[in-house]
Amino acid sequence: MFESLFRIVALTRKELLAVLKDRRARLSLLIPPMVQALIFGYAATYDLNRVPYALLDEDQSAASRELVAGLDGSGTFQRVADLRSAAQIAPAIDSGRALLVMDIRQDFQRQLLAGQQPDVQLIADGRNSNTAGTAMGYVSGIIGNFNAQWRADHGQPAPPMQLIERAWFNPNLETRWYMIPGMIGTLTLIQCMMLTVMSVAREREEGTFDQLLVTPFRPHEIMVGKALPSMIVGTIQATGVLVIAQLWFRIPFAGHYWVLYAGLLLFLLAAVGMGLLLSSIAGTMQQAMLYSMLFIMPFSLLSGFTTPINSMPGGLQQFTLINPLRFAIDITRRVYLQGAGLNLLLPDLWPLALMAAITLTAATWVYRYRPQ
Repeated sequence: MFESLFRIVALTRKELLAVLKDRRARLSLLIPPMVQALIFGYAATYDLNRVPYALLDEDQSAASRELVAGLDGSGTFQRVADLRSAAQIAPAIDSGRALLVMDIRQDFQRQLLAGQQPDVQLIADGRNSNTAGTAMGYVSGIIGNFNAQWRADHGQPAPPMQLIERAWFNPNLETRWYMIPGMIGTLTLIQCMMLTVMSVAREREEGTFDQLLVTPFRPHEIMVGKALPSMIVGTIQATGVLVIAQLWFRIPFAGHYWVLYAGLLLFLLAAVGMGLLLSSIAGTMQQAMLYSMLFIMPFSLLSGFTTPINSMPGGLQQFTLINPLRFAIDITRRVYLQGAGLNLLLPDLWPLALMAAITLTAATWVYRYRPQ
């Protein structure tokens, strides 16, 4: 047993040295995940900090000015144009100058004083549906506050129902809190699979893989020796993203670190198993690159990282069950934001363990019986 362990350690050391001695490889493994985490934290967000809008105020009353003051004073909406007629609405939207146009009709104040419900038209640029929907939601909130304040100031009866909103795990509904924990698994999958696939393909092209097969190494020892370096690098990358999330973006960590890393360990095993299985099939580095990209892109799109899985078609939802990234993202988000324990993560952990067992066993079998 000690001889087997010694051989595994020696092969692991060889793989790590092959990566770390290459300066370009060191930079590609450590720097890009950190940069991508920072870029995603600032750029990949559905939160709006600046919404350009145009105003068509046909009433020109104190009530309309009070409503508009709510938008201008929110810090989110920036008025870019004051329109004089309805004919100017289309050019403002078509040119992209304004994301929204608010049209306050005549008799707005008179209808409010009479206890009626005046219409305010809000026109949005639907070419970017997510941004437009979010901006319209912001406006709805401001109008709701205006209505409540108006009723209170003018002695009108309050509406029969009042909605009190409260969000668990992400009180301010910040997109960054949702995206960054998911990136721990996403970036780790990309780098881990690429490193695993390329390591074996590189040896085949250099002709050293045949030499490895005639050594005393057994197939399972080769698998372990090839898997451990990728898992070590993946763990370091995941830790780097975790540090950025906590120290740079100040996203509070609600769970236990050992639970998070236990889930990441199973995820890395499944990811490395898939990488080794692909590398056992690929004959060249170019083939290995193509095979890995063939899986990485669908896995990323069908992981729930940016779009909810339950909104996908039924067939694609079934396909996500063989996607290890789907379970890894669920684990990282639930542990990070919810503070979930192992008992709550079992529905995510056992599929990863099953994937790891199947892929690592299949890769070992292919290495043993595939003609080199």
